[in-house]
Amino acid sequence: MSAGLSLTELIEYTDWERGKWHEWLWQHGDDVLATSAGPHGDGRFQTIGDVVRHIFSAEKRYIDRLLNRPLTDTVSIANAGVEALFQFGSQSRGDLKEFVENLPAGDWDVPQDFNFMNNFMRATPRKLVVHVLVHEIRHWAQIGTLFRVNGLKADFHDFLFSPVLGGEIKRSAGRSTPEPHRSS
Repeated sequence: MSAGLSLTELIEYTDWERGKWHEWLWQHGDDVLATSAGPHGDGRFQTIGDVVRHIFSAEKRYIDRLLNRPLTDTVSIANAGVEALFQFGSQSRGDLKEFVENLPAGDWDVPQDFNFMNNFMRATPRKLVVHVLVHEIRHWAQIGTLFRVNGLKADFHDFLFSPVLGGEIKRSAGRSTPEPHRSS
């Protein structure tokens, strides 16, 4: 018996999570993207907008690598506008989905060689696509934390609360944290 999680299900979850963040950011306005990414980063990201652009840029550039095409220059993508960022995210996601749908089954586990940040890397398409999805999940969690420490509360984004793989969540009266609906 296989109890694995498919790439399609991870894509569905990250699509759902992106949608929730898009709506939340849109409701709070473009200025929220200027929220600091904190003083102790690695210097690449100063604002939340930088991190969101990085999520979508990484997805776009990994697919560029997998398709052996020139890397997209993402520096010019605006990081201060919710709609511009998520339009770019829609393009990068479209590329990812097209790649996943069109890669022949026999190619998923064939290692490929890449130059990555002046380093040599060998990885399979499956590993890179899983990395793109997990990378995104991790960064959205960081964004949620950064907003909380800056006094902004976001909705629940956990996989458990998503519609992926079914299930149901109902808020109990008087509770601020959703709990799973339990069957008898």
